[in-house]
Amino acid sequence: MIRVLIADDQELIRQSLEIMLKNKPDIEIVGLAENGREAVRLTKKLLPDVILMDIRMPEMDGVQCIQIIKENYANIKIIVLTTFDDDEYVFNALKHGASGYLLKGISIDELTEAIRTVASGGALINPNIAMKVFKQFSQMAKADYTLKVDEASLNELNKNEIKIIQLVGMGLSNKEITEKLKFSEGTIRNYISSILNKLDLRDRTQIAIYSVQTGLAMKNIEDFGG
Repeated sequence: MIRVLIADDQELIRQSLEIMLKNKPDIEIVGLAENGREAVRLTKKLLPDVILMDIRMPEMDGVQCIQIIKENYANIKIIVLTTFDDDEYVFNALKHGASGYLLKGISIDELTEAIRTVASGGALINPNIAMKVFKQFSQMAKADYTLKVDEASLNELNKNEIKIIQLVGMGLSNKEITEKLKFSEGTIRNYISSILNKLDLRDRTQIAIYSVQTGLAMKNIEDFGG
């Protein structure tokens, strides 16, 4: 049985999806969330297998929800189900770990198959969205993504910050880093903010790129000591 949480700020959409999906023999609707914060709260409480996530919601948007949920519950699959195909929404949702990006208006059979696909470890993107993704990948392949970091700023990093840069480059989430280094998640978030400030980087993705580019991600973490 695939346990599904529905997050959408429109009551009619939530109820319609629940009615159409609950009759499927292998799908159980475990909860309905009307805003982003409730989606995160219910995820923690219910631990669904798959979340159907709207993008534009009050209190916290879908992209923020995806980032928080995937950092804490990496095995939960998220399908974005929205009317918006803006590039920023698409790439940020996929960057933070969404397994699917579908536009509202698809048939219930297509949605059901999408839920089954991501629950089994696959991914599914609306054809129009896929063209945007392929175009972006092509542009990335032609671009120079080497990050320029002031050498003097490297001396400001302490050993824990260097370890965290390495672990981010290895693809670990904040939760996985806390388990590795025995720090609280709040401490890890503070370290990441400090790293961004010291190296003048924009976001976590740039930390990962920097880690790989400098070779930190390939080094033995024990080399950095305590």
